[in-house]
Amino acid sequence: MAAAIIGRKIGMTRLYDGEGMNVPVTVIQAGPCFVSQLKTAEVDGYEAVQIAFEDIKGRSSTMPLIGHDAKAGISPKRLHREVRLGDGEAASYELGQALTLSIFDDVKYVDVIGTSKGKGFAGVMKRHGFKGQLASHGVERKHRSPGSVSGRSSNLGTGKPKKGIRMSGRMGGDRVTVRSLAVVGVDKDKNLLLVKGPVPGANKGLVLVREACRLYKGKAKHAKAK
Repeated sequence: MAAAIIGRKIGMTRLYDGEGMNVPVTVIQAGPCFVSQLKTAEVDGYEAVQIAFEDIKGRSSTMPLIGHDAKAGISPKRLHREVRLGDGEAASYELGQALTLSIFDDVKYVDVIGTSKGKGFAGVMKRHGFKGQLASHGVERKHRSPGSVSGRSSNLGTGKPKKGIRMSGRMGGDRVTVRSLAVVGVDKDKNLLLVKGPVPGANKGLVLVREACRLYKGKAKHAKAK
């Protein structure tokens, strides 16, 4: 069974481990989630489970979504996310099944996916870390400008900038995945998951927590040791 659940970021705090070390942790209100759809290789060409999170009033949803959730025997939900499964894993799920933090009992590291904070329009120094222009004699008062874009100003004579050039623009508000965060604690009674380190997005933002897809060498060795 794939370990994945939707939750809300509550905020950050600290914990002290058995050696008295200060561990920064992020608290996530994870679940309960419900299975709203099952996809199988025979019907859809691949296997996946769709999970739904957080009750919502019918007037705040849409008729297609209300009917979609009702088909699974659950009330209208705010957010739906699909999680891919391996061959034959869909048989371990049922429509309307509740998913809680118990699925993370044997999981040591997780990936957290969320939307980063939007910071509005930003220049190249803030957005890309440019050092800016010189502040010496003879330099025009445009020290935070990107400078010349030279040959990157046109794309094969089309008059459009080449794709990928780093320029001013909207910063933040992107889908961000933080990999291999250690699971510090789980409170099943309050549906709280504590992970070491930062989580993308603002407090009360929605996040998807899944079992880590791949671990760095040091963490993989640590996970096997346990």
